[in-house]
This record gives sequence, C-alpha cells and structure tokens, in this order.
Amino acid sequence: MEILVKAGQFFLSLSILVILHELGHFFFARLFKTRVEKFYLFFNPWFSLFKVKRGETEYGIGWLPLGGYVKISGMIDESMDKEQLKQPPQPYEFRSKPAWQRLFIMIGGVLVNVLLALVIYSAVLFTWGEEYLPNKNLKYGVTCDSLALELGFRNGDKILYLGGNEVENFQQIAHDLLLNENREVTVLRGTDTLRLTIPSHQVAKLVKNPIIFFPRIPFIVDDVKPNEAAAFAGFTKGDSLLAINGEAKQFFDEFKAAIQQSKGKTVLVTVSRNGKPVDLSVNVPETGLIGVYPVSDLRAFFELNRKDYSFFQSIPAGIKKGFATISSYLKQLRLIFSPQTKAYESVGGFITIGKIFPSTWDWQAFWSLTAFLSIILAIMNILPIPALDGGHVMFLLYEMVTGRKPGDKFLEYAQLVGMALLLALLLYANINDIVKLFR
Repeated sequence: MEILVKAGQFFLSLSILVILHELGHFFFARLFKTRVEKFYLFFNPWFSLFKVKRGETEYGIGWLPLGGYVKISGMIDESMDKEQLKQPPQPYEFRSKPAWQRLFIMIGGVLVNVLLALVIYSAVLFTWGEEYLPNKNLKYGVTCDSLALELGFRNGDKILYLGGNEVENFQQIAHDLLLNENREVTVLRGTDTLRLTIPSHQVAKLVKNPIIFFPRIPFIVDDVKPNEAAAFAGFTKGDSLLAINGEAKQFFDEFKAAIQQSKGKTVLVTVSRNGKPVDLSVNVPETGLIGVYPVSDLRAFFELNRKDYSFFQSIPAGIKKGFATISSYLKQLRLIFSPQTKAYESVGGFITIGKIFPSTWDWQAFWSLTAFLSIILAIMNILPIPALDGGHVMFLLYEMVTGRKPGDKFLEYAQLVGMALLLALLLYANINDIVKLFR
C-alpha cells in the first residue's frame, strides 16, 4: 500500500508538471499563430491510450511515462518528421517565424515551470504557513549519524556557526554543509568552543550519504511493544531514563548505544516513574531490539518557530523561497558535474524521485515536492543539450547573434545526438536505482 501511495503521488505530480510544461510551448505557439499538430501527456510510440482531434491539434495520452510533447509544424523535434521539412516553408510553421518568436515558443515550458513553482510555494505558505526548529533552541545539542562521528562531531555538540555564519534553522545544517564552499563548523562541546573543517576529499562522502544530525532528546518512553524484552522488564509509558548499570544517563542516543553494546546480556536500567526511581532488569536479545519507543514529537522538548502568512505576504515569501530553491539546485548540479565529488554516482531515476514522496498522502508535502520537481524540470530542460529546450535555445541565440541560421541537416544530426545522450543518461540513472535496490 505504501508503494501505491508513493507511486500515486509521483504520477499525479509528473502529470501536472508535464501538462503545464507543454502548455507553455502550446501557448506561445498559438500566440504567434504557429500550428500545433499534437499535444501529448507521455509518449506514444506505436499507439496511444487516448486521443481526440480538436481543430488542427490532436490531444492524447501516451503509454510511456517519460514526459510529454507538443509537435509543432516545421520544427525538428523528437518526432524526427523529416518529410515535412522537405516541403516549402508555410506561414504557420515554426521555421517561418522570426527568431524572437521561436525563442519564446521554446522557453515557454521552462517559464511555466518556474512560475508554477513560485505560485505553489506561495500557496503552500498561505495555506499551511512555515514551521521550523530554531538551532538556538536545541538545548541538548545534536545526535550524530556515523558519518558525522567520522568527521569529528560528537553527540551533544551544539552547532553555532557554519562558514562563519550563525546557524538559524536546524533543518538547514546538512543542506548548507554540503553546498557551501566554506565548510568550517564552530561547535560548543561542553564548555569548549571547537572549529571543525570538512576536508575537500570528504565531500564525496557527503554527496553519496548526506550527513544527518538529529536533535538530541531525553529518553522518555512513549510506547512499549507487548511480549518483548522491555514489556517483560516492566517499562511503562512516561518512564524517563536516569541511569544504565548505575551510570547516570539521560538521552535516547545513550540508551540506544548501551542496549546495542549489551546484546545477549542483562542491563539494569533506572527510570523515573511518578517522580521516584525504579530499577528495571532488561534481558537484551541478540537482535539488540527490546521493543520500547521514545517520545519523538519535537514539540515535547523544544519550542518551534511558526509563521503564518496573509495572502499578500505569501506572494513575496513564495517568490523568495522559489529562487532560493533554484540557487540551491544549481549548486547541487555543479556538484554532479564535478569529478572530485563523484556525485554522478548518486544520480537516480524514477525510483529515487518516487521515494521522496511520503508514504501517506500529505497534500502539503505533495505540493512542496511538486514545486521542487517543477524547478528541477525547468533547470534540466534549459541545459544547452540538443533535444532539450535549452539546445533549441542555444541554436536560436546563435542565429540571433550571428544572423546565420543553422542548416536543417545540422539540426537533425544535433537532435539525434541529443536524444542519444538523454537516453544514455536515462538508462544510467535508472540502472543506478536498480543497483541501489540490491546493495
């Protein structure tokens, strides 16, 4: 069921993005009286799932969900319709239009994707507002994953500055640590202030497995699974950790580490219950799982910042968020093309994209992710690769600057090369996904 929910969100998001992207091309084509022969959601090699003719345009749904297309008369595109180009140019054809009109037709999809992202971000902020955990409110510091520990961080560290800038939003730390060029981190460890620097040769690790910090929280029991070691030991909801084997402990990471180190042994856990200490003897199984779960709602321990937006406040805030996301993704793209980071090894396809959607249907997450994917679609499409919108734009700009239009044969070969490159990238990304499933 979880897979179906993720897949449903992914295909709905993809359909919205593809239709609106192609609508951008369609709008400018019709604005400049250019004939659009086909408008398709998904590709339709050999047959279509649905099609209907309205006026001069055939509208349809293909069966191959790799995108969509509009077929514009007199244009060399993925349909590779060379017969049409052998005929004399017609006034309604793409090739007969001035270069500036052809430019708007080609960037129409990208423009719509950017505008769509800004509109969605504004709507999300207006509807749900914005909530985040201020870094200054982490009174117990952070809990580190294995990579963070390897890089020199310790559980309980309080992260103060990143690249010389004070950290405001806790959830942004991992993101900024990866994308900022200055990776010097100032932490407070006990009473000592330390500076940790992520060396450049370690950036590849950050790309492959992004560093994860968790808010450090006291261990308070929220749930006890029946017929498991914790239940047999007598844990009850509301118990809070005081000590393990007589040594004072307070935090969940300390409890988890102690249990994992005591597989097959008996551990004495002291908890506070109704203000009184209670000793519990726990027989830890070889699995290291005893069936007890902590309170995980951060609101139980920290004050979160929340901001609600009026309609008119949400518009500039949404625009700001959209352009910040564009900047962030461009930085990520730069990492992918950097051989030093080996970020290309982490490139994923449809499985990777599908996994980012939540396992339960959440409209706030759905629309936020759709806005993010819209920005990705815009940026990827404007790359100067033949067969993408950016490839057509590159040739049009050349024509506008030099006054010389590339020949149809050249454009035809460029389209073939671009399609081959895109197919290779698509295969690489999705094979990467499959390989990851078996690791």
